[in-house]
Amino acid sequence: MAAVTDADPHHGLPIHEILIVLQTDPHRGLSSEVAQARLAEFGANALPAPAGHGLLRRIAAQFHHPLIYVLLAAGAVTAVLGEYVDSAVIFGVVLINALVGFVQESRAEAALDSLRAMIGTQARVVRDAREHTIPSDQLVPGDLVLLEAGDKVPADMRLVRADELCLDESALTGESL
Repeated sequence: MAAVTDADPHHGLPIHEILIVLQTDPHRGLSSEVAQARLAEFGANALPAPAGHGLLRRIAAQFHHPLIYVLLAAGAVTAVLGEYVDSAVIFGVVLINALVGFVQESRAEAALDSLRAMIGTQARVVRDAREHTIPSDQLVPGDLVLLEAGDKVPADMRLVRADELCLDESALTGESL
């Protein structure tokens, strides 16, 4: 039997050939051992997390606004004119603004991270001839995924069997209907 590779063009093959190439039993699904091996080989069924900005870059971004540039210039001009108290107040306001913005941005990012963790989708699969509910990032090539009305499709997949299938792609296409 042919081994599963990342370059196999599964989308162009008939269902019976896909089952052979992916070494999937259409009634029993994959074995747990094969699923674990494929997870180790192909990795999680998830998009890579966006690269976060480093601490210094996030702090520097707080000063990257036109109004801040104006305030920094005003603080420099007042310092050159000898108005050190006014200059210190202006620079203090800029620093406090940057600190508040940094703290708010950090809290917002933490809240988004916790929401992402809570919203993790689940998938119903057939493995070892039994139905299991697993996190969708644990899906591997060859898994038999069971879908019902209202389910989110947890991965790119081919349909082996469908009864009265109706899909709503409006979120992907931007169409209203």
